[in-house]
Amino acid sequence: MVSRQHTWAAAGLAVVIALGAVGCSSGDGKKSSGGGKASPSVSASGGATGAGGAPGGVKALPGLPTVSTARTDLAGLKVAPASSMAGYSRDKFQHWIGQGGKCDTRETVLNRDGTGVKQDAECKPVSGKWVSRYDHLTFDSASKMDIDHTVPLANAWRSGASSWTTEQRKAFANDLTHPQLVAVSATSNRAKGDQSPDQWAPPAKDYWCAYAESWTAVKATYKLTVTQAEKAKLTEMLNMCAA
Repeated sequence: MVSRQHTWAAAGLAVVIALGAVGCSSGDGKKSSGGGKASPSVSASGGATGAGGAPGGVKALPGLPTVSTARTDLAGLKVAPASSMAGYSRDKFQHWIGQGGKCDTRETVLNRDGTGVKQDAECKPVSGKWVSRYDHLTFDSASKMDIDHTVPLANAWRSGASSWTTEQRKAFANDLTHPQLVAVSATSNRAKGDQSPDQWAPPAKDYWCAYAESWTAVKATYKLTVTQAEKAKLTEMLNMCAA
């Protein structure tokens, strides 16, 4: 369970430490496409959840809070209307940054979320298996995976990040310490876009618990606001978690 008392300096240091502790894989996260097949390890219509609220057969994300912690965090979030998109650009959230050697943040997430991942000398995954927790599709090619920001960059901008420094935005966009980055199918990532949970939720409802835990943890860590509709949907999703 992650403390909510991070300073920005401590959060940045934690990201660097975490990056050095995991391997790397490859890709740019913006050009992938193509289909997958339903994974036999998870139920397409929902099912039992594993540790940390993640559906069975899917790895739990780092920093995922307990349900009770997520509910406490959600209750403490400031409710406010979404702010303007004026001045927004993805370029203001530098990603994917290098993480030593020839690996970057995207490649690190691909290695973390995949199974049996093997990489070449350039840190590109040449084999492995990935399960997209949003829609239960499986892939054997990293090029068909996107790396999703649980709380999208544009949503963060509308809920407080517009006032951040460049370094704060970079830390947010490359955060491996909290449940902010996840390898998912390109189809689901692009369907989500920059929408909040009240506007879009993963098709795989057995991931709703972990999705709400992740979203709430990230917003609490970075002291971002939520809209009233967003908070209501997160409450609904957390109510789906196992007791």
